[in-house]
Amino acid sequence: MARKSYVGTAVTVSFDPEVCQHSGNCVRGLAGVFDSRRTPWIQPDGAGADEVVAQVGRCPSGALRIEPREPSA
Repeated sequence: MARKSYVGTAVTVSFDPEVCQHSGNCVRGLAGVFDSRRTPWIQPDGAGADEVVAQVGRCPSGALRIEPREPSA
């Protein structure tokens, strides 16, 4: 399975399920963005961009990443 991107207004979060260690840090740390019972389970606009970036940085496996955004034309 390939990495999937979840596009938000300020940030895009990508996830690779093959890399995920299922530590649960994301869900416990920022439930407004990461909720495995919801579809899609990642909603980048569920918190401020700085909070999302910080939480993604706590992912121990690197399964979560902040992806660069293309500038608006």
